[in-house]
Amino acid sequence: MMYRVLVPLLSLLLCGCSMANSSGVSAGFAASEEPTNSVPSSRLASQGQSTGQNSGQSSEGTPRRYASNDDHIPKGTFEKAPSGALADRDYGSTQLDPEKARDLINAYRKQKGLKPLKLNSALAEAAKAHSRDLAKWDRISHYGSDGSNPWDRVKRAGYNAKVAAENVGTGQASLEEVIKGWQASPGHNKNLLLADVEHMGIALVQDPRTEFKTFWTLVVGASL
Repeated sequence: MMYRVLVPLLSLLLCGCSMANSSGVSAGFAASEEPTNSVPSSRLASQGQSTGQNSGQSSEGTPRRYASNDDHIPKGTFEKAPSGALADRDYGSTQLDPEKARDLINAYRKQKGLKPLKLNSALAEAAKAHSRDLAKWDRISHYGSDGSNPWDRVKRAGYNAKVAAENVGTGQASLEEVIKGWQASPGHNKNLLLADVEHMGIALVQDPRTEFKTFWTLVVGASL
């Protein structure tokens, strides 16, 4: 198996990654093009790390460094929000309607001549699990606190993928805002417009006690 994860991280507004499964035997991560939003609405970072299948070592065989004893996310693969950065935003009406999200994404794909996506419960489960984890640690990343990457989470949810991709967003107050942010970023837009995906799952976790406030995850894929 082979997957490729492209990891542009845009703290406060969005971040994304894509991964594709094919018939190779290697695995790796690489940074992709960065979005261009600016402070104070967003803070941008692009980070990538090469890794092998073993979550404890890199592809070169060197041990990974982790954030803490009880947190297995590799250091340097996540972003935290500055204190109070989003305190003036109103999240009182923030909500997620998965069917509306599907319709917005499919309308965008139709403009580009692409087939529509269907909602998939397993991909929604993978998305929800990651949003919950990001909210728990109040950060943005494509790694989970257990060291998992997007491909791990899709498999764990029971989705037998041949192609899968993940976009993540934090701090957006509406579905329209997060989708527009993904469209404006080359890396995330590429995920929205993958020609060979068939399914999608999307999740939102809100926690007013966090600095980021909202944690959005979109997973798209095609099954074997």
